[in-house]
Amino acid sequence: MKNLHYRTILILVLVLTVISLTGCTNWKRKYEDVNVVYENCEGRYEECQTALENVDSDRANLSQQLTESQRKIAELQQQIEEGRTTAGQASGFGDNFDVKYDAVAGTITVILPNTILFSPGAVALKGSTIKELDHINRVLSERYSNMDVDVVGHTDSDPIKKSKWKDNWQLSSERALAVLRYLVSRGVRVEKIRAVGAGAGRPIASNATSSGKSSNRRVEIVVRAR
Repeated sequence: MKNLHYRTILILVLVLTVISLTGCTNWKRKYEDVNVVYENCEGRYEECQTALENVDSDRANLSQQLTESQRKIAELQQQIEEGRTTAGQASGFGDNFDVKYDAVAGTITVILPNTILFSPGAVALKGSTIKELDHINRVLSERYSNMDVDVVGHTDSDPIKKSKWKDNWQLSSERALAVLRYLVSRGVRVEKIRAVGAGAGRPIASNATSSGKSSNRRVEIVVRAR
């Protein structure tokens, strides 16, 4: 009824507008001309309505995903705080990995040392690390398929001297890309994952010692659970 009322008013307005401009008395022709204009307007109106309905549907899906993510975060936080499980166990990645959980940021971070991923100065994945990456891929697919994932490469602060890379930014970026490409080749959705090269800018230990430098040379797989 609302659309019929809207259509009637619009036709009358258009008819009066055309008549006032031309003074023509061919009413049938004028009506047909105005009706064509109206039908065009109505078509565009319906297209806009459909677009709005799609937006509402997308918003509802995103809201549902957010609610599910918040539920998982709360569950993880409770399990860890109660000491019933470790971050690795609660997240599904297991205790064979160094897993950090940040309840404030809503992130789960799996830390992979470069020693198990790459040879010194190289960006090609070692064959021996494929098993670890395949396990991570399974967990991402089974538990976090709707969540965004960052693959972040890190280095120590030593300047590049012997390898072909321009600097630590490039080295860390290439290593992050190598891990990303492997995970994508195993089914991680391309729209849900990105690679980041952090260089030496985010150390987790002092670069003054060899053990600290070894800790800083790493790739992190960061699941953004919200």
